[in-house]
Amino acid sequence: MQRKKLPIGIQTFAKIREGGEHYYVDKTPLAIELVRQGTHFFLSRPRRFGKSLFLDTLKELFEGNAALFQGLYAEQHWDWSVKYPVLRFSFGGGVLGSVQDLQQSLHAQLRHHEERSGLAQKYPDARSRFIELIRHLESSSGQRVVILVDEYDKPILDRIEDPERAQAIREVLKDFYSVIKDSDQYVRFAFLTGVSKFSKVSLFSGLNNLEDITLSPRYSAICGYTDEDIDTVFAPELPGLNREDIRCWYNGYNWLGTSVYNPFDLLLLFRNRIFSPYWFETGTPTFLIKLLTQRGYFTPNLARMYAGEALISTFDVDNIVSEALLFQTGYLTIHGVDQPIIGQWVYTLGYPNKEVEASLNASLLLGMGADGMTAFGQRLRLIELLKTHNVPAMRDLFHAFFASIPHDWYRSSPIARYEGFYASVFYSHFAALGIDITLEDATNQGRIDMTVRFDGHVYLFEFKVVELAPEGKALQQLQDRNYAEKYRSRGEPIHLIGVEFSRDSRNIVAFDTLTLAASD
Repeated sequence: MQRKKLPIGIQTFAKIREGGEHYYVDKTPLAIELVRQGTHFFLSRPRRFGKSLFLDTLKELFEGNAALFQGLYAEQHWDWSVKYPVLRFSFGGGVLGSVQDLQQSLHAQLRHHEERSGLAQKYPDARSRFIELIRHLESSSGQRVVILVDEYDKPILDRIEDPERAQAIREVLKDFYSVIKDSDQYVRFAFLTGVSKFSKVSLFSGLNNLEDITLSPRYSAICGYTDEDIDTVFAPELPGLNREDIRCWYNGYNWLGTSVYNPFDLLLLFRNRIFSPYWFETGTPTFLIKLLTQRGYFTPNLARMYAGEALISTFDVDNIVSEALLFQTGYLTIHGVDQPIIGQWVYTLGYPNKEVEASLNASLLLGMGADGMTAFGQRLRLIELLKTHNVPAMRDLFHAFFASIPHDWYRSSPIARYEGFYASVFYSHFAALGIDITLEDATNQGRIDMTVRFDGHVYLFEFKVVELAPEGKALQQLQDRNYAEKYRSRGEPIHLIGVEFSRDSRNIVAFDTLTLAASD
């Protein structure tokens, strides 16, 4: 297969399809299934997942631009004889920091559609103009109107750290979106996309006929690339790259169906031929890191946690649930789902891939008050110690990190005096390297606090907090419960590491190690 151009940053369907020079993953089977299923939909996906491109695909379908769909599924499965008027609104560009900014954006977008349709402005307010525009298009075209809204929630998220201003912006959007339901008799199809799923009470009380397909298994791959897409459409890009590394680092986003890759990650990997946290680096909000730090989040829990559907779907300006924020923004994804009793669903959440796990934990270390350059240097040092299997020297590295955390941070942190905080620091250091880690590693004698596998060696950690003097209980527990037995069959050296922390000194007071040779 011949290599094509990579559609990096292209959100316009026509630009990708014209000339056939770019790679394109055909999403038209899902688009047509969606249109046949119903009329009013909502989809939440993280940033840079291709929501804008999918909306543009719907626009071109409804406008009947058949030439763009040659060779795609839609060519033979769409009625090209009917063309619909389309109203598309987008709030993805720039920052709308106030009600005035939002109103200016609404009026500008309405003016664009009015000029295209030959409608003179009759009303001063956005709501009335929106209603008049919908009715005019339906009357003049003889077809009901298609309404597409991209990044519906971004004006609110831009000011999420300012609740009063965010609430004011929310009310303007709530009034605007209510027009879609009020004009139902004139609407053929409506589709709203965004990052967060705000509660119906707060934002969609006037638009309660939207069907939320965010957690619909059939639409799990509506945005993003699947493994099959990588192995077929992008097959010419794979030579020279380790396929399993691609899967480990970038795959894993799941909404109860097929797992997908973030397109931005894959396209930049194929261009640069280097593994890097491309998606994470494009705008991880400082607000998220600050919130998790302020709440004293136990970072190992991020690797595996449980939540109900209401918990991961609850989000509002004055009720920001950590689990919902992490899930909706893409830092956690669904690993499994269970129904212990009828009507009660339990979701297992965790990191989607190594890119997110490593990058988020590196950022969280900074949230603990550590200096950026110091923390980075310590991670480099940890890599060196792991490669040389210098276990005793790890004590000095972690001792220095705990000593570098400002006193004020300890005083304000809700978990600084608990074992969870110290375990979080160790876990985040290793997780930031993107290496193989198991937390609460189950054995027939109990659970190992943390297991690290790297470069043919196994490291078993047990953490304990003591009042003042070291007690030696952490290493003793590793030995007494014979935790190493689980890994004997690997034929690799096993390092038992018992770490004890003092609440008084806020640092390591014991770092006891025992190495079992591969033949022991």
